[in-house]
Amino acid sequence: MLKFTQEHEWLKIEGDVATVGITTHAAEQLGDLVFVELPEVGATFSKNGEAATVESVKAASDVYCPLDGEIVEINQAIVDDPSLVNSDPQGAGWFFKLKLSNTTDADALLDEAAYKELVA
Repeated sequence: MLKFTQEHEWLKIEGDVATVGITTHAAEQLGDLVFVELPEVGATFSKNGEAATVESVKAASDVYCPLDGEIVEINQAIVDDPSLVNSDPQGAGWFFKLKLSNTTDADALLDEAAYKELVA
């Protein structure tokens, strides 16, 4: 199940764990990424907490935690090679995996059609 936030994060939810990244639209708006900072495994965040930072040749931007939860895995590959986020933002360019505090909170997020309407 794919869900989206108005802040341009996507979530792929499997059970009580969500893989989180930034959308293709966000990656295109940022331009070529040169730096990614990810949270520590075990860190807990509230919805909309600043969980990660990306820097491009244009600007620095925060990546927000889309729901309450605990970081259970990070994608070291995008720290080593930030361009992965640009080349495959909704695949190999994922940021972190979040164990959700409450899976039903995801129901309030946007579905793909609503997100496409938001960025149209």
